[in-house]
Amino acid sequence: MFTRERAGMRPDEYVDWRSKGFWWPEGTVDGATLAAGGHHLFDGTFTWPVLTARGTAITRNIRTLAEFCRRHGLEFAPHGKTTMAPTLLDAQLRAGAWAITVATANQALVCRRLGIPRVLLANQLLDPTALRWLAGEAERGFELLLQVDSVAGARAAADALAAAGGTRPLRVLVELGFPGGRTGCRDTAALVEVARAVAAAERIELAGVTGYEGGLPGVDEVEGYLDGFVAATRELSAEGLLPAEVLVSAGGSAYFDVVARRLAGQWLPGHTLRTVLRSGAYVTHDEGFYREHTPFRRIPGEGSLDAALELWAQVLSTPEPGLAIAGLGKRDVSYDEGLPVPLRLRRADGTTVPAGGLRVTRLNDHHAYLAVPPDAPDAPGPGDLVCFGISHPCTAFDKWRAIPVLADDDTVSDVLHLYF
Repeated sequence: MFTRERAGMRPDEYVDWRSKGFWWPEGTVDGATLAAGGHHLFDGTFTWPVLTARGTAITRNIRTLAEFCRRHGLEFAPHGKTTMAPTLLDAQLRAGAWAITVATANQALVCRRLGIPRVLLANQLLDPTALRWLAGEAERGFELLLQVDSVAGARAAADALAAAGGTRPLRVLVELGFPGGRTGCRDTAALVEVARAVAAAERIELAGVTGYEGGLPGVDEVEGYLDGFVAATRELSAEGLLPAEVLVSAGGSAYFDVVARRLAGQWLPGHTLRTVLRSGAYVTHDEGFYREHTPFRRIPGEGSLDAALELWAQVLSTPEPGLAIAGLGKRDVSYDEGLPVPLRLRRADGTTVPAGGLRVTRLNDHHAYLAVPPDAPDAPGPGDLVCFGISHPCTAFDKWRAIPVLADDDTVSDVLHLYF
């Protein structure tokens, strides 16, 4: 399913005694060899807890968003910070992604070392050391787009270019935010001021306008923000600050339908627009936050996404009626956008039954408290395995060094190695 075409097998992509969830007490094995060995989730290759990824679900999700972007005339720069898994970044690029988005200078460095040709850094970068490095890499052909939302940000980039030497410019996007939001200029006047600072700086080119709507509470607020985004972009055009081809970018995983509706197309007279979507969590989706917030609930005719991540943990204790303790916790699973969701139980004899109303009520570092209904038809017992869905994949991936990819029959088809 997944191949390592871009940079080949890297020397740190192996499984050994340091790989949580894998039971490999002696020696090392690379992911390809492990996958070729016919190993199974329940044959002793793994211990608990272990986070797994369903390969068919990931493949469908990547194809679904690629097709959505093509239908709506969008370029796609999926946010790599969700997974930081080279195999998945390669798969997204092979499916037609225009670039990979990152959040930090370290993530940009990872992408450069992986051979990814174009990166969008979706934050203002002020660290002079990292900026000088990026300037040097741009001189060697690395295509990178930075965001700025202040005159200080434009000045920091210009100073780094001057210190690094060379002749190749850095391309930047000015960012429009909203009151109470994360980053970005709070109004059009501030955006124009930053764009003017970019225009006045040596070796910095204004490529376009960017924003992020994900912190807004609903569709109406997102539509209002994006309408303001369009108006602000038109104001920059009227001021003569935009190039012939303008890049506009937005889009998390909760409102990409609204971004397509408001930002796609050629709505800026005198310029060619390239609209770039940056969704990231879609690649594995989830059983919690994004199950409820995916745009495909509003536009079911456009497709659907499948939850790909499953965390398997063992029931350690049933110390009192109505309570079971499973061996997973905050060290293993995301909990910032909802607790894990019990999906099914696997008995010692291999039979599988639905989770029967089990509910996680709280997590410790290594323990999950499961409320067991008194009328549960299949109450868990010590030693049973529980399969959990997760909520918010972005804070699940970073807790693991390697994740086995499973085929539909629970055999290992690959191993994802993570670069956090």
